[in-house]
Amino acid sequence: MLAEMKGINEECGVFGIWGHEKSAELTYYGLHSMQHRGQEGAGVVVSDGELKAHKGLGLVNDVFKQADFSKLSGDAAIGHVRYATQGGSAEENVQPLVFRSQNEGMALAHNGNIMNAETLRSELEGQGSILQTPSDTEVLAHLIKRRGMGLNETSITDAINQITGAYAFVILTEEKMYAALDPIGIRPLSIGKLGDAYVVASETCAFDQIGAAFEREVLPGELVTISDEGIASTRFAMRGQRKMCAMEYVYLSRPDSDVNEMNVHASRKLMGKELAEESPADADMVIGVPDSSISSAIGYAEASGLPYEMGIIKNRYVGRTFIKPSQELREQGVKLKLAPVRGIVEGKRIAMIDDSIIRGTTSKWIVHMLKQAGAAEVHVRIASPSIQHPCYYGIDMSTRDELIAANYTIDKISEMIGADSVAYLSEAGLEKAIVKDKTIHQGICMACMTGNYPVKKNSEHGVVFRS
Repeated sequence: MLAEMKGINEECGVFGIWGHEKSAELTYYGLHSMQHRGQEGAGVVVSDGELKAHKGLGLVNDVFKQADFSKLSGDAAIGHVRYATQGGSAEENVQPLVFRSQNEGMALAHNGNIMNAETLRSELEGQGSILQTPSDTEVLAHLIKRRGMGLNETSITDAINQITGAYAFVILTEEKMYAALDPIGIRPLSIGKLGDAYVVASETCAFDQIGAAFEREVLPGELVTISDEGIASTRFAMRGQRKMCAMEYVYLSRPDSDVNEMNVHASRKLMGKELAEESPADADMVIGVPDSSISSAIGYAEASGLPYEMGIIKNRYVGRTFIKPSQELREQGVKLKLAPVRGIVEGKRIAMIDDSIIRGTTSKWIVHMLKQAGAAEVHVRIASPSIQHPCYYGIDMSTRDELIAANYTIDKISEMIGADSVAYLSEAGLEKAIVKDKTIHQGICMACMTGNYPVKKNSEHGVVFRS
């Protein structure tokens, strides 16, 4: 069995709203729509001339079921849902993080990973800073205040230019809200409007949830300032070729979200169609693993001419196994979460479409369940390339030891998970399904699949640099 996950990265969701009297409630609904991005903690910070926070461990509903929104009044707020391995599941690490100084306060929420956080932490502590959490997010706050300047575009730009990695930040003060995206746009971040109010979110499904209209994406290397005067833009870095994380399309984002001008459901259907062209299966039907693989399974069925059937059902009250914090919980979660439909799969040759194989644990259990339910054959088709390399940009895949495709051949993987065959979508097929054109505006990061990192880490010197 593959080693237990020991990653240091996190995948989260951020939300912010400026100029609405129900900012806390709307942030709650926005976070609820992005619950899939993090299930270990959630929080909201509201501004009405001072910063007020409500946050805790658990799902959004659990954190806010006792919240008194009358005490969270204000026309601006930011929020965060958290999945973390760095720092563990302690309430002190739940974001937004709040910092108060003599003259002003600041709340900060972050999605991504600051790759040079430890180097910067050492420098800050050497200069007398006392950091309160192990989170890389706190590093940015100290960098902003390190030179004694007020919190503004200049101090934020100066701080951001000292960090390297993948990041989408939302910052709230008593007077303004800021949003920033890394220079190559690995993480998603969009801007919307709700009446006269501005909204920012990791996914556009949050806009739909609260009735906001999508305006545009935050551009790579852009710092957006939102205040009562309106919205302004500052460029803190030259805009590079966009390298949006491919896993946002493959797994992480909701199907109803649009990411980098491409609808997630539509892109997953195209992945399935490309997969059917590349790797047809001698099968009687196509089934998808709920939920993120359903779109690809529909595309595979359409392209192959095979009927699509609901061969697996999902218990809606169990969380996603990929973001469970331990291997033991992942395995138990699969058995609780998914069940085969015996009357559909019994005696049939199945083309089972899944979005990815990370450790192999989930795939093994699903194949086993289908065969226990009487499936004659199970041909596994993966609607993404094989994942063979760690992710340093904020997804919980941090060592090659844990990645089944990095250690075994396809034939061996097929044997290990009990499938009759296994095939993956090619890198070219994935890019074709996601990228409409190859201008500077578009492009994807497939580092976990190809090993070609758009932002590289120099482990010998403990620093990082961009390629």
